[in-house]
Amino acid sequence: MNNDLKATTAPLPWQDRPEGCNSVMWRYSENPIIPRDLLPTSNSIFNSAVVRFKEGFAGIFRCDDTNRRMVLHVGFSDDGIHWRINHEPLRFQCDDKEIGEWVYGYDPRVCWIEDRWYVTWCNGYHGPTIGVAWTKDFETFHQLENAFLPYNRNGVLFPKKINGRFAMLSRPSDTGHTPFGDIFYSESPDMEFWGRHRHVMAPAPFEVSAWQCMKIGAGPIPIETTEGWLLFYHGVLHSCNGYVYSFGSALLDLDEPWRVIARSGPYLISPQKPYEQLGDVPNVCFPCAALHDEKTGRVAVYYGCADTVTGLAFGYIPEIIDFTRRTNII
Repeated sequence: MNNDLKATTAPLPWQDRPEGCNSVMWRYSENPIIPRDLLPTSNSIFNSAVVRFKEGFAGIFRCDDTNRRMVLHVGFSDDGIHWRINHEPLRFQCDDKEIGEWVYGYDPRVCWIEDRWYVTWCNGYHGPTIGVAWTKDFETFHQLENAFLPYNRNGVLFPKKINGRFAMLSRPSDTGHTPFGDIFYSESPDMEFWGRHRHVMAPAPFEVSAWQCMKIGAGPIPIETTEGWLLFYHGVLHSCNGYVYSFGSALLDLDEPWRVIARSGPYLISPQKPYEQLGDVPNVCFPCAALHDEKTGRVAVYYGCADTVTGLAFGYIPEIIDFTRRTNII
């Protein structure tokens, strides 16, 4: 197996910026692209990972069922918009019965590194931690050791080794609806033992950028650009009416990604549409996947809406980088 596995002819899902729109990113006019009840057993489908695969797309989807259990499913699409999600939940193969015992799983990410796709997700093991697995065909998934001790969420791999080691962003947390959260960076020589932990970003002061003042967490796989790693990340405001999840952007140093070059003060997308404001958890825009095209600079971001359905937003990477630098709060 080699890099040919990643080869694809699939065009990026895309919709041009609407006439009169001055926003850096804009929503797909037919959002949500995945309804909550696409499966007979699904209560909600959101916070999911999407990648190009063969002539189309593949993904790992968070599909909470009608027992309200947090379950992962594999899905496929020809255009990245219309999805066929397997009815049977994803089950990982694991040599260690203790690690492989399924408790729950949610908020997956998928990242191509060298010759395979790696899956990370919030895995239940005496509390939430970061599960890790790999696949070459989106049929068989081999589970590895959990990356960290509980409690941790938002495990996001970099798409290449940094200084010869695998690299991951995460957010140490607690057992519940964490009222705090910083982004940290970690490295591993073998995708099993993780160390060299470095602090990346903390929530911003309320007076500086209120949408990200309570907690933050990495979103899709970082995108390598000539100006640094472009990171979409979510931030949370604790409002008088509860938590509000929006997302913005940051630029990280290419060689030392724990060093932040720039960080957006305003958000890119916040809950403003009915499908983002109304659902099982109101007022949530939570990005988990991004597809981009180097030639055109286009990027398509998949995000969970109100912990219920899945939306899609578009933008141009050069414009987002300019926005990040222009509104930098560092």
